[in-house]
Amino acid sequence: MEKKLTMTLADGTKLKNLTLNSSNYVSQTKLTEADFAGKLRTVTVSDGETEETLEHCELVQITQMGKEYWFVIRELSSAEVAFNQLQADLEYVAAMTDVNL
Repeated sequence: MEKKLTMTLADGTKLKNLTLNSSNYVSQTKLTEADFAGKLRTVTVSDGETEETLEHCELVQITQMGKEYWFVIRELSSAEVAFNQLQADLEYVAAMTDVNL
């Protein structure tokens, strides 16, 4: 019997009764990209016995397979996180000084 997983997103949203197929989480409930937008800074996955917390994640894909929704998330590397922060800082400075990048 497959263990059912619960995924808790950064805003407290809980995705329940998930199963895992390789690196794909499988949901019986419809999910879209909007369900994950801005909510992946921290993600906690629990099977009721163990818990894993992921930091700085991104949604790789969501695919509807029949009545199921398969999705993949991944943790960004520290280099990707640093690059994203640098880019955000540059965009902020450009906006504050009225410079086009």
